[in-house]
Amino acid sequence: MQVVVGSGPIGSTVARLLAERGETVRIVTRSGSGPEHQLIERVTADAADARRLTELAKGAEVLYNCANPKYTEWAAKWFPMNNAMIAAAKANDAVYAITGNLYGYGRQPGGRMTESSPLAATGRKGRIRIKMWQDALDSGVRTFEARASDYLGAGAAGIFSAVLLPAIRAGRTAWAPADVDVPHTFTYTGDMARTLVELAGDDRSYGKAWHVPSPAPISIRELAGRYATMTGQPPLKIRKLPRFVMRTAGLAVPIARELAEMDYQFYFPFVLDSSLTERTFGLTATGLEVGLRETAADADAIAARKMA
Repeated sequence: MQVVVGSGPIGSTVARLLAERGETVRIVTRSGSGPEHQLIERVTADAADARRLTELAKGAEVLYNCANPKYTEWAAKWFPMNNAMIAAAKANDAVYAITGNLYGYGRQPGGRMTESSPLAATGRKGRIRIKMWQDALDSGVRTFEARASDYLGAGAAGIFSAVLLPAIRAGRTAWAPADVDVPHTFTYTGDMARTLVELAGDDRSYGKAWHVPSPAPISIRELAGRYATMTGQPPLKIRKLPRFVMRTAGLAVPIARELAEMDYQFYFPFVLDSSLTERTFGLTATGLEVGLRETAADADAIAARKMA
């Protein structure tokens, strides 16, 4: 039996991958949501409740942390949830598989990150991720963290779905909170889920962080151009939003403040090197077009439901 905490794009895909392999899966969320499958049991519970989560993880081989609190709730929610998942994994001798990101590295010289890059973040969210990882390592559980860049794919929320795609559909100029000509790595949600599942069953992964196989970095302008070419639409006009705009908005709007803290990721090169994971486990990245198509299709489905 496997336990997945969280039913977002990563948690749901992990649960489906496991079920397709014949594994029984228990997916735990506050809402009781998750994919429908005869091998997937959806349970309503608070992942910060260590006692309840430990009960739900009884007999589990792996506990997957695919949760993702709102940006504005990280400081209050991440540590209780991480601590509860560590406790549940430890009590049941389960592997603790963590869905990670690149925040802990902070801004690296040249923008390139490998697994050996220092965890040098100075921002609040980066420091939270560093402590979460260190707490997992210090606990003595068998654990690993799969780290990815900004997502593309079904359910992915990011600069493509939030800024570029709406402008493409409206035939207007996109104002991006980024330098649209610097290289940036994008990771397919399906590759994150597949990496988590594959590494959970391989003891070479334990006690280490691994980068999820991702396509070669691409600029935001090139990303928009790739989508326009793929769909036969005219090129998108993109303008760079001055960096101070979001920072100024952050003085009054909490979510803008949280986004501004991480804006270095888009105003400077942000390159994920996943070659170690690819060499070690034989995994490869899915083509960029797959993630673009899925992101767009998902946005279409959401729009259709709103109009229904």
